[in-house]
Amino acid sequence: MDVLRDVRAKRIVITGATEGIGLAAATVLAGARAALTLVARNRDKAAAVAAEIEDANQGQGAPIDIVVADLSLQGEVRRASAEIASRYPHVDILINNAGAMFTRRRLTADGIELSWALNHLAPFLMTNLLLDRLRAAPAARIITTASDSHRGGDIPFDDINAERGYRGYTRYGQTKLANILFTRELARRLAGSGITANCFHPGFVATQFNRNNGRVMDLVMRAAKFIARTPEKGAETLIWLASSPDVAGMSGDYFFDKRIGRSSAAAKNDDTARRLWTLSEQQVAGSAKAGNSLTL
Repeated sequence: MDVLRDVRAKRIVITGATEGIGLAAATVLAGARAALTLVARNRDKAAAVAAEIEDANQGQGAPIDIVVADLSLQGEVRRASAEIASRYPHVDILINNAGAMFTRRRLTADGIELSWALNHLAPFLMTNLLLDRLRAAPAARIITTASDSHRGGDIPFDDINAERGYRGYTRYGQTKLANILFTRELARRLAGSGITANCFHPGFVATQFNRNNGRVMDLVMRAAKFIARTPEKGAETLIWLASSPDVAGMSGDYFFDKRIGRSSAAAKNDDTARRLWTLSEQQVAGSAKAGNSLTL
């Protein structure tokens, strides 16, 4: 745990920290005296989680800040990013952890398929909007939660909104592939800036994940918890990426269990990564018309 001294007093912004590996990581990082900001959809739940974390650490950490936003909506991502930028002169670590799988196709108010909007476009947009604050920190880190579910998938550029067919797990895998490609291209663009960008696979973790998709999926996930790893185990690589000097100079990599993992050939395609970046810029461009002073 000595390695955690390096996060003391650092400003860490984390999404998806009200349960699962995000909550497990936030608890440890807060205990190491990091200055946490939780980005969450529900203020009451976030406040309860903040109190839970502070109690677990016996009040030894810094007070936990909360920013409320529905990250599936681009206007909310922009508003939350502006709020973060106005509160802090710099952000040391940005953890893009929020994500979900949906068994049926749904569109957001922006007209974007929900899992693509939440799992890929939200971290793409928030990261870009907070780059100035990350550049203001010495040796900032960006960490994104990906998954081995990316294997066997590709980016459906000719059907990016999944109009011609939708399968929840397949779509989830596409968004996790997008997370890895985003990280790869982001690292290329940030080379020499002092900011690193990495992603990781937490393993199959016993959380509330996929329990929002009806009774059958809820029962499946309840049964699967007997073979799954704990959220604390799943969070180990996330905590390590946020704190360890061993990865201080590493960027653009995909990790599993605190070492470089094996990603698919599709996840290493730099042409696809650049093409995805261009498409993502186009998909978030419309929301910049909302009048937010932060534009991409």
